[in-house]
Formats: sequence, structure tokens, C-alpha cells
Amino acid sequence: MQGLVNRAIQRFVVDSYGASKWVVAARRAKVGFVDFEPMLNYDDELTERVLDAVCEVLDRSRNELMEDIGTYLVSHPNLEPLRRLLRFGGVDFLDFLHSLDDLPDRARLAVSGLVLPQLELRQVDAHAYCLTCVGNIPGSGHLFMGVLRGMADDYGALVFLDYRGQADGVETISVALLDTEFAEGRGFELSAQVS
Repeated sequence: MQGLVNRAIQRFVVDSYGASKWVVAARRAKVGFVDFEPMLNYDDELTERVLDAVCEVLDRSRNELMEDIGTYLVSHPNLEPLRRLLRFGGVDFLDFLHSLDDLPDRARLAVSGLVLPQLELRQVDAHAYCLTCVGNIPGSGHLFMGVLRGMADDYGALVFLDYRGQADGVETISVALLDTEFAEGRGFELSAQVS
């Protein structure tokens, strides 16, 4: 597994619950160190152990944890570059939804070798969509539920998300777009602000 993924799990725990919780989870997972190196590759089994340990330490189910991590990835101030990458998907949430099919390729442009779940959006009717997710980490669909929830807030859209389950390695999320201009979204400038 790409170290960037493991580092994201680590940062989620540290930023949301404190460094001490992360240290306990890393020990419980028998990682052998405390900090993941983002540019190294790690065995997929290690990532599974880490996720299981974090679930135990935080007393959360895997599904809840994955959704929280997804929301964290697009909403925490420390991860503004990721939010910016996603906002390039479109001027509103509907554009963003339609850009999800290309997200794994766009992510590889930003981070060579990064493997994201394959996403496919299908329109069901005028305001309803179905997003399928095929990933190498169980719970990737729940992770994208969190991403979608966070990005809907970012755009100011009102959406109803429903995790429809998993079959043959494919996770499905239904997305009902209720109002694209429900609230004022967060500001977004095409160019990054330089301090």
C-alpha cells in the first residue's frame, strides 16, 4: 500500500484524537514505528492491521472510521492541497460528481504510483446517481461517502447519500442531489494563495 494512504490514516488519528491514540494504535497493530513515510510502499496487510487497531482504539466500526477519514481528507485545513485538487473537478457539485470517473488518473498526475479505487458514476434520473467503487481496501465505498459528504458541504449542495452495499468487490453509493445551491459553499480561487 502506498505510504501516503497509511500516512493519511495516521494524520486522521493524530489530528482528530491526539498523538497518544495513534501511538497506542500503532503499537496494537505491531507496526514497529510511529510515523509512516508517505513515499514508501507498505504491505497491504499492514494497512489492514492498522485500520483494525484504530477501530479498536477509537471504538469505531470500520465503516464509520472509513467515512470519517474520507470527510477528514477533504475538510481538514492541513489537507487543503487535496481539497484544491478535488475542486478542480468542477464549478459545482454536479460537475464534481461527473469528474469522479477521472479522479484516479488525476491523482496519479499529482502523486505518481498512487492507486485510488476505480469509480464509475451512472445517472439514474434527473437528480439521482449511482457511484460504484472498486478498491483494494475494504471500506473504500464508505471512504468515498465521507469524501462526497465533505465535498457537498464544500460546494454548498444538499445531498442524500446512501451506502447500498457491496457485491463481488464492488461497493455502491446512491447519491440524491436535492439542491445544488442549498448553502453558501467555501470559497475557492483557481490560484493558490501565497503567504
